[in-house]
Amino acid sequence: MSAQPFHVAPLAAAVNARETSAVAVARDALARIAAYAEVQPAVWITRLDEESVLRAAAAVDARVAAGETLPLAGVPFAIKDNIDLAGVPTTAACPDFAYTPEVSAEVVERLVAAGAVPVGKANLDQFATGLNGTRSPYGAPACVFNRAYVSGGSSSGSAVAVAAGLVAFALGTDTAGSGRVPAAFNALVGMKPTKGRWSTTGLVPACRTLDCITALTHTIADARIVDAVVAGFDPADPYSRAGGERALAPRRIGVPRPDQRLFLGDAAAERLYERALAALAARGAELVELDMTPLREAAMLLYGGPWVAERVAAALPLLEERPEAFDPTVRSILEDGRGTSGVDVFRGQYRLAELQRAAEAMWQRVDLLALPTAPTIYRIAEMRAAPVALNSNLGLYTNFVNLLDMAALAVPAGWRDDGTGFGITLIAPAWSDTALLDAGQAYLDAAALPPPPPLHIEDRMDTVKLAVVGAHLEGMPLHWQLTSRDARLVAATTTAPSYRLYAIANSTPPKPALIHAGDGADGAAIAVEVYELDVAAFGSFVVEVPAPLAIGSVTLTDGSVVKGFVAEPRAIQGAEDITALGGWRAYIGGLSRPAGA
Repeated sequence: MSAQPFHVAPLAAAVNARETSAVAVARDALARIAAYAEVQPAVWITRLDEESVLRAAAAVDARVAAGETLPLAGVPFAIKDNIDLAGVPTTAACPDFAYTPEVSAEVVERLVAAGAVPVGKANLDQFATGLNGTRSPYGAPACVFNRAYVSGGSSSGSAVAVAAGLVAFALGTDTAGSGRVPAAFNALVGMKPTKGRWSTTGLVPACRTLDCITALTHTIADARIVDAVVAGFDPADPYSRAGGERALAPRRIGVPRPDQRLFLGDAAAERLYERALAALAARGAELVELDMTPLREAAMLLYGGPWVAERVAAALPLLEERPEAFDPTVRSILEDGRGTSGVDVFRGQYRLAELQRAAEAMWQRVDLLALPTAPTIYRIAEMRAAPVALNSNLGLYTNFVNLLDMAALAVPAGWRDDGTGFGITLIAPAWSDTALLDAGQAYLDAAALPPPPPLHIEDRMDTVKLAVVGAHLEGMPLHWQLTSRDARLVAATTTAPSYRLYAIANSTPPKPALIHAGDGADGAAIAVEVYELDVAAFGSFVVEVPAPLAIGSVTLTDGSVVKGFVAEPRAIQGAEDITALGGWRAYIGGLSRPAGA
């Protein structure tokens, strides 16, 4: 997709100034939606017909012509299909559950009144039960930057619709992270407001006492405008709350202790999180290390405690009559919830109250939290092979937020080499929503992230970066093993200054052994070349690596981690330590010079 993304403020300003029309914007959005359907057909459950969209846009133009100034004039948006839009089926991604509401959800009514134009109902994990986006009979939306990977969920279609530039913003929902995880994977802002700040009238419940409707946008400014339109007490919603804005001076930012920073082997996510913390610290914030145990225990209550029973409430009649109508994973989760007793519910509430006290004490030490939004990302095929375990991993840093009555804002924090997004989430006490938006903008200003990678029309080929240090360097005897596999030189650089280099004894052709010297040990930066290979080519290369050499992970001077040659301890028996030369070329050059030269 080459079209620039829609942005709320400039788009509304242009329509209000009659520099363009809502109808023209709607035609553009419809054209984008039709084109992207050839790329990802699973984004939508219901696309509104052209006549309906243009009629709504024409009504906005008429209001502007009559002198109204509308904060969302002509702005196209998507609605997650567990939120009602009058006259359009609500399915919750379960066809047998579908109904057609006569009135729209309160938040939708407020958006339309402000001039926004709905264009369709977006796909989701069925009954908003999942953080990955693969649990829908309407297909699995994928990450817009690499379609081998999950989009995140449950607000999967909403995230893709925004990230692909089809709409300016989308409504999602968030009970366990469903509006934050897909924001992270697709380089978006995900605003999860304080519970009750936005009405949930017209929402199919997941956990009614915890559910929040959310916004997915490209920028903080866009999220701020949406929040200003939809926030406010709704007397028709028994869970709506009235609250004032809580001031926030983010001078003390809570982060997990180093031993509790879990990334499940995702070195890129770990590196990007450290960079995000450095950007926060660069603005003068104090990073306060916290014990995450109470928060993680609260998170476990969502699916391991009685709250899983609350998920059964909306779907129980259908679950009893036609269990086959459900996605198998969703059905098994709901069936587990049916065995919860009243005693279990009260015990869970008691423990949650204790954990809330721990959270209140935490807020005496810090002003906000800055956590990874998700520890890693998975391929769609991986998620389908282990749908429960991997989905649980994605909620490691998100599941506790609504249970402990916190506000959260997911923001981008960089991109992995495979193109997928990584993000952090800023979390603060309830009613700090506006202050969180300010803090999020301050972070993004400090982080100065590079632009997102291009969207990929075709599935992006998975590749691996490989650091070579010796006989595989360009011009060396084994370099052909890379060129024959169409390896592409990415960089000539050095390792982090924590390695030692040895010339292996009696090796033909001569080969080095790269050994990590250990943290704080006497190491050096060693010259390497980094190549990029397709996964299949990398696999065929690895099987040819002879002992005592092996392929492991090598940290480069910029902190990134790539695959690279390492060695078993036996490799340095009788070997010559050539670390001081700084690289293999210098050693080989010395061998080729005549004695005494």
